[in-house]
Amino acid sequence: MPPALVRLRPSTEDEAALPRLYRPEEIAEALGCSAWWVKDRARRSLIPHVRVGRAYRFTAEHLAEIVRLYEERPTRCAGGAAAVPTCTTHPAARARASQPRPPTTPSTTGRLRARPPRRTLYEPVV
Repeated sequence: MPPALVRLRPSTEDEAALPRLYRPEEIAEALGCSAWWVKDRARRSLIPHVRVGRAYRFTAEHLAEIVRLYEERPTRCAGGAAAVPTCTTHPAARARASQPRPPTTPSTTGRLRARPPRRTLYEPVV
């Protein structure tokens, strides 16, 4: 018995069920940033994405979520009366704020000293 044939082209019914996948260049154009930024954030798992093979792809829902992730709200109301109870900041700033800072150790002499140069400068030969 021959193996079942697989349809390579989806029918119009299947196309409606599948979301359109956008390339990083298309997402970058919509966001007004570089494709490198989009790929870098996807590589570091900072923005939602789909990985197809080695390529990053995005749906319309992913784009909306990226916009929500990087949305910044004012810290005060328009009237300036009270602060907004939930302050939204950049995700990277939130991550840095949650990490403990390394303790600072005072220098033994209290003054900064310059390092010796890595390369020596040669005088031109006349």
